[in-house]
Amino acid sequence: MNPVTTPNETTETPAEATFVPALDPSTPLSPSAPDREASAAARRAARTDAGERRRIDPSRRVADAPLSAVPHLSQDDLDAFGREMERIRAKHVADLGERDATYIRKVIKAQRRLEIGGRIALELGFIPPFWLAGVAALSASKILDNMEIGHNVMHGQYDWMQDEELNGRTFEWDTACPADQWRHSHNYMHHTHTNIVGKDRDVGYGILRMSDDQPWEPYFLGNPVYASLLALLFEYGVALHDLEVEDARYGRWDWKARLPMMQAIWHKVRRQAGKDYLLFPALAGPFFPVVLAGNATANVVRNLWTFSIIFCGHFPDGVEEFTVEETAEETRGGWYVRQLLGSSNLTGGKLFHVMSGNLSFQIEHHLFPDIPAHRYAEISDEVREVCERYGLQYNGGPLPYQLFTVARKIVRLAWPTGAEADAFVASETGGRLAKTVVRTLRGATRAVRAAV
Repeated sequence: MNPVTTPNETTETPAEATFVPALDPSTPLSPSAPDREASAAARRAARTDAGERRRIDPSRRVADAPLSAVPHLSQDDLDAFGREMERIRAKHVADLGERDATYIRKVIKAQRRLEIGGRIALELGFIPPFWLAGVAALSASKILDNMEIGHNVMHGQYDWMQDEELNGRTFEWDTACPADQWRHSHNYMHHTHTNIVGKDRDVGYGILRMSDDQPWEPYFLGNPVYASLLALLFEYGVALHDLEVEDARYGRWDWKARLPMMQAIWHKVRRQAGKDYLLFPALAGPFFPVVLAGNATANVVRNLWTFSIIFCGHFPDGVEEFTVEETAEETRGGWYVRQLLGSSNLTGGKLFHVMSGNLSFQIEHHLFPDIPAHRYAEISDEVREVCERYGLQYNGGPLPYQLFTVARKIVRLAWPTGAEADAFVASETGGRLAKTVVRTLRGATRAVRAAV
């Protein structure tokens, strides 16, 4: 790779390649959210004061605190927290270089070898050990492609390398969702409006009820069933995400307006299905069904793993949701605090973190989505120290427990509370039959509780 030089640079080209980040460490991630300081001079002083290290008593209460989830933080405290996060980001952006490039290239090489080895093994899948080995290798390949490579590259984490193969704006991945749609629904919608109910469509993916702030309706009685299907077919759930198919329940779905998006999805799904379910199985001749089953199994394994990592990073116990009203006047500092409180980490070893795309450090990913994810482990120590001083909860736990709390939430939110059932019956929405069923369920619940 040739070194990157500025237009005014006149020095000779060095013998070894240098890596100059295209990211500007002084540019905040959320430029639309103002940092409300008293004056421009105060802003400049705050940004250059690297020694600011507040320690805040979490038991105190601030009048008219901007975020109800952290009543001990004032607007000034939120902005100070944001400045500390930006200093951490600036430090790592300025340090981007050879080790980051070497890391992602090693992961890409490993992913390609796993895919080639997995597909060759599956062609010999009529021998059971080869079939199992092929499924394992292909599953790992697809997980790495989607999480540690695709997801992170499309966040622009390696754009500074100026390598077209790692261009976050043009990268395409091995899954049913077209990359351009992912860049909109995930990079923009989700990371801008993280856990704002009504704005962040990742809260339930338009299918599930994942927050008490989502009004209950009889449709959500199927929450556990929908979640199970979404986990098994997660790549297709993600592909349909931007179509907003939930609007069909309310008669607002305009298929003509969404036709170009549907065509793009169909083109991508057809290509993926043709590769996994026709081309490679056909190469096995009479053992077509064996390879077909192996490819399908690898896709399901990838879907279940991805669903688990993502849901455990966003919806376990301790993660906060926010309202549109309380984030309407949000500053940069408030944005950083919301990213922190709306995420949760997963504990585990190095291999676990790599196979999760380092989204096991979901907190750090939401704070710094454009920093190479393999740095999140070291960044987490810095973030945790700042959180301790500000009295902010730093969520995390092992995957099995976090997955249990997510499943418990899915089941709990399927069933209405008494107030939610009464509100639905009294509302103008819903048919007469649905309200009769809800009244009956409400009466049965009261009778059971009275008997107990």
